[in-house]
Amino acid sequence: MDWLYLFYFLLGGLLFFGARMCRKGEWNEDYTGLGQTKILQGFMALCVALHHMAQKTCAPWHQSRYIVHGLDFFVPLGYLFVGVFLFCSGLGLYKSVKTKPDYLKGFVRRRVLPIVIAFYLSEVIYLLVRLAMGEKMDALTALWYLSGLHMANFNAWYVIVIPFFYLAFYFAFKHCGREGAAIGWVTVFALAYTALGIILDHQSDWWMRGEWWYNSIILFPLGLLFGKYEKKMTAFLKKGYWVYLILAFGAVFGLFHLATLATDQWWGYYGENWGDPMKLLHRAGCCGMQWLACIAFAAACFLLMMKIKFGNGALKWLGGVTLEFYLIHGIFVELFGYNFTDVAKSLTYIRNVPLYCLAVLACSVPATILFRLLWKAIVKKTLR
Repeated sequence: MDWLYLFYFLLGGLLFFGARMCRKGEWNEDYTGLGQTKILQGFMALCVALHHMAQKTCAPWHQSRYIVHGLDFFVPLGYLFVGVFLFCSGLGLYKSVKTKPDYLKGFVRRRVLPIVIAFYLSEVIYLLVRLAMGEKMDALTALWYLSGLHMANFNAWYVIVIPFFYLAFYFAFKHCGREGAAIGWVTVFALAYTALGIILDHQSDWWMRGEWWYNSIILFPLGLLFGKYEKKMTAFLKKGYWVYLILAFGAVFGLFHLATLATDQWWGYYGENWGDPMKLLHRAGCCGMQWLACIAFAAACFLLMMKIKFGNGALKWLGGVTLEFYLIHGIFVELFGYNFTDVAKSLTYIRNVPLYCLAVLACSVPATILFRLLWKAIVKKTLR
């Protein structure tokens, strides 16, 4: 396992490659700007891919003969990474609506429809790969996959959820006279969505399959809220910066540990008893703890960015294609795993974890580029 130390060192080096530390009294005044957040999102996209690879190689629900340790650190962290995406999405939308005239004009056509097209394109591709790998299905099953309700790409939940939150943002900011009220309505939507997920619990027939669909969703309205009060919050944080930074990182470790205890030992999400209000409270409690961990993690990331200006061009590029990368990398997670989505043999089983990671990423990058070219061509024709 000596390679692990090198791996995590290189991962940290990737984030800080090309970065510049601000001197005493200086700040990264553009820490919430598009260039900086794209680099952050690029790094989080890479971490999400590692999370999915970890789930495939060493998650505890696998048979022991298929478990190969190495990426264990990433198994439980997925919701923290997604929380940063949601926060950046809310923050970016607020900045856009404040700085771009008529931003809401044609919003659904420009911002929502392309995401929907990307999702369904990925469903078609995943369906074809499933068939090529030997999954047996009749015409009805194939149509069920193509509908998107029963997902061929089971990691694409984020791309299903985010259009609904974009629509909530659009209607709230279009029809509310005050920004505070608009953010309030988006928050209400997030709470209602979470309540629905808590009631549904776990199922595998259609959307809302488990807690990962909602256990970081509160970061979206919080991104909007931070955008509204960014100047005041930044000025406040500068006054006691090092204290807040230490507290934020301490909170990440403490709250993540408490959230893990809540989900694994105290309460837990699982339980199909619809008539038991206590179980609903347990799920809500687990979700609340994970929300707090997500908030602390996002806060730590942005506090760090106040003093460190990122400059990695590769991560910036990845941050610009996170949707495409997110949708396509799962194919290779499965193709090189011990089996293909538990329904067929994989293309080739790469048991060596470092080699597995390299193979997945090496294939995902060109596949992302090809997917983007195809997606953009379809969007251009559709929106002509």
